[in-house]
Amino acid sequence: MNDTPEKPTAAKKAPAKRTTTKAPAKKTAAKKTAAKKAPATKATTKATTKAAAKKTTAAAAAKKAPAKKAAARKPESRTAVVRRARRINRELAELYPYAHPELDFTNSFELLVATVLSAQTTDMRVNQTTPRLFAVAPTPEDMAALPPEELEELIRPTGFFRAKTKSLIGLSTALRDRFGGEVPGRLEDLVTLPGVGRKTANVVLGNAFGVPGITVDTHFGRLARRFGWTTQEDADKVEADVAAIFPKSEWTMLSHRVVFHGRRVCHSRKPACGACPIAPLCPSYGEGETDPEKARKLLKYELGGQPGQRLKPPADYPGQPAPPMAPPAAAS
Repeated sequence: MNDTPEKPTAAKKAPAKRTTTKAPAKKTAAKKTAAKKAPATKATTKATTKAAAKKTTAAAAAKKAPAKKAAARKPESRTAVVRRARRINRELAELYPYAHPELDFTNSFELLVATVLSAQTTDMRVNQTTPRLFAVAPTPEDMAALPPEELEELIRPTGFFRAKTKSLIGLSTALRDRFGGEVPGRLEDLVTLPGVGRKTANVVLGNAFGVPGITVDTHFGRLARRFGWTTQEDADKVEADVAAIFPKSEWTMLSHRVVFHGRRVCHSRKPACGACPIAPLCPSYGEGETDPEKARKLLKYELGGQPGQRLKPPADYPGQPAPPMAPPAAAS
């Protein structure tokens, strides 16, 4: 009777021993599984780290970009724009105390003709061309009487000579027939002449009649936009915006100073920012060459040690006169 209960107890303990013996096997299997998974975990960690680094870099760049743009486009009040503009004008007056119209002329008719010829060419080329022209046709009556073919040959070096010939004969005829051979001293009259717009009229009025005017050529328009005086491209709108900033008494000389600076320093394709005396006032600083040595090599005319544009410059001009045009080569 006593042996009977002992047999079932032994039977019950047997499975417990089996379970105990299997436990190490499970741990070993777990270690193997962990060993197999370990490399995958490291690779995943590296990939995750790289991705996180890229996101962090991108996020940092995204944060910095708006800050730079905001700094570059910091809005100015109207008062600040006007003050900075007038200071630029004063700085340019100190830099170019000898600023002047860069076309050679002795009277209002010569200035009118030279200004019409200056379209799409340099003032130097016009100045090299007009001595021969005025020797043949010094008055409106003389120019109106010239055969078109002869006038074309005289002004051919300035380019677009056919269109310019038509304008010169037309304006000379109008001066002869409507204004008694005299150039009128009013804007309203000048713009009725063939080939004469507001820019040409303001050049003549400001420099031949002493009537203040803003001359918006390609140089003036470019710098007015770079200085933040206007955002307009149309010349008449640029003129209106700039006229609202400066007193009328400054208009003519302001035009000369800005054009001088555009031709010598603030060039169209590559401004010489690193050699520009008004760089601290310019919101567009950095559009051109900022290295001082490289920028100095970009300076033109008297600032670059080269001849100016006039064959007969004013007495206070510090540079060399432009050379006359070379005589045409003799036919062989």
